[in-house]
Amino acid sequence: MRLADFILSDMERILVKWEAFAATCSPASASMTPSELRDHAEQILEAVAADLRTSQSPEEQADKSMGLAVASFGAPETAAQTHAVLRAKSGYDINQLASEYRALRASVLSLWIDSCQSAPPFLQDVIRFNEAIDQAVAESVSHYSAWMEQARNLLLGSLSHDMRSPLQTVRMTAILLGQLNAGDEVSAASGRLIRSGAQLQSLLDDLVDFNRTKLGLGISIVPSPVDLAEICAQEIEQLGAAYPQSRVQLSIEGDCHGSLDARRIRQLLGNLVTNAIQYGAPEAPVCVAVVGEETHLRLEVSNQGPVIGRETLMQLFEPLKRATGNPSHQGLGLGLYIVREIAKGHGGVAEARSDARGTVFSVRLPRRS
Repeated sequence: MRLADFILSDMERILVKWEAFAATCSPASASMTPSELRDHAEQILEAVAADLRTSQSPEEQADKSMGLAVASFGAPETAAQTHAVLRAKSGYDINQLASEYRALRASVLSLWIDSCQSAPPFLQDVIRFNEAIDQAVAESVSHYSAWMEQARNLLLGSLSHDMRSPLQTVRMTAILLGQLNAGDEVSAASGRLIRSGAQLQSLLDDLVDFNRTKLGLGISIVPSPVDLAEICAQEIEQLGAAYPQSRVQLSIEGDCHGSLDARRIRQLLGNLVTNAIQYGAPEAPVCVAVVGEETHLRLEVSNQGPVIGRETLMQLFEPLKRATGNPSHQGLGLGLYIVREIAKGHGGVAEARSDARGTVFSVRLPRRS
């Protein structure tokens, strides 16, 4: 008997074995019904049988073995892809998902070979069956990973949003305590709360923006006529309160007016200066330069400290990457990534260079975003 015919005629026996194996994938399987354990197994097997009965070229055969088969026209989602999402929702991990297909492959071939009795099995059917299972695995794993990543991003986005209100309450309470003139100890404690709240707010803003980019929404930019020099002066003044032990020097050159998103520019500068303070030499100042060019505005933040290697420089603007040199800093590694995305949102670029004279982060923005 050909393998396609066997799969369709002995479907129930195969599904019983699938269900039995799926039940071993604990703890997710503990509360699942028999129909939930079988899920889309029948549809997956029917697709495999249909594939075995379809002629294919050597090129199509090679593509399928690598999980690159062309999807059927008019089918937005295959049974293997739907199965992957439902398994993810049920709590299966990716290893358990893949193990279902390994068990399916073994049980189908074992049952089929036993049914062939004295007649030798068709070798080409075995090859085609393995290719079809490989394609189903590729579809499932890819869809599972994409669904899990989106679920994580949505969870982080929701968590970040829900944290804003209590964090704002903490910051406002700290400011109020500082205004009560209740003594040096209360004032010092209030200052620590204000600084910590500002750092938490910065991390939270970066996390929200990171999730927007991962969800494909991008960082929103709302440009309006502004003076870049004035924006930088205001942000540096606020950073001085958060980092009273650090010196930040500002220099301005040329006409710095342009069309920019003031809130985003403050966020960009805050990330760059904070990064320079955390990784630069404590005794040296952080220098901020604002330069008005003919068609562009240039913002540079420099510090003194260890030279950053070329390979590390190339990765600094990637998400979840941090430079070495300050083991006490436990940030998320999103600050410079957000800087790059804000620059891109304005139609500009962000770059970094480092040598014995120091490290410089440079952002070049068009006057008209």
